Amino acid sequence: MAEAEDSSSPPPPPMASIDRALHAVGFQYTLISPGKLTGRLKVTETCCQPFDVLNGGVSALVAESVASLGAYVASGFRRVAGVQLCTNHVKAALLGEEVEAEAKPIQVGGAIQVWEVQIRKIDPSPSGSKALLSTSKVTLLCYRQAPNAVNDYALTIKKYAKL
Repeated sequence: MAEAEDSSSPPPPPMASIDRALHAVGFQYTLISPGKLTGRLKVTETCCQPFDVLNGGVSALVAESVASLGAYVASGFRRVAGVQLCTNHVKAALLGEEVEAEAKPIQVGGAIQVWEVQIRKIDPSPSGSKALLSTSKVTLLCYRQAPNAVNDYALTIKKYAKL
């Protein structure tokens, strides 16, 4: 998370103005840039299944949302649409634990972008080690200019992104 603590980094964005669905589950971006996005989520009852573990659907929501924002920024703020999401869950996060999502582009070009999103559980001990919970590959179509109705959204993203 060194990028988020860098004094040249913009402050964290107000989540409700960036992504209402992620805001609803408590996700917060720590870095937005064309080549990498990161964010954190504390596992609360809102995002748990009945067994008090992070719901896999929430992991998929985080993966597609973070990759979509990455593709939006990397494409020069063009309209994006997810066309495929593949998520593999390899470990669980329990109620009260904190997780971190990191998205990086695999392929940025033309109309198609492919992003990899890894979600890791953060060890609260001083070591701060991170255990992989899930890995996702998200394919997105970035196909045309965004409508004028989202100009304010683009301005908000530009305000908080490290471009």
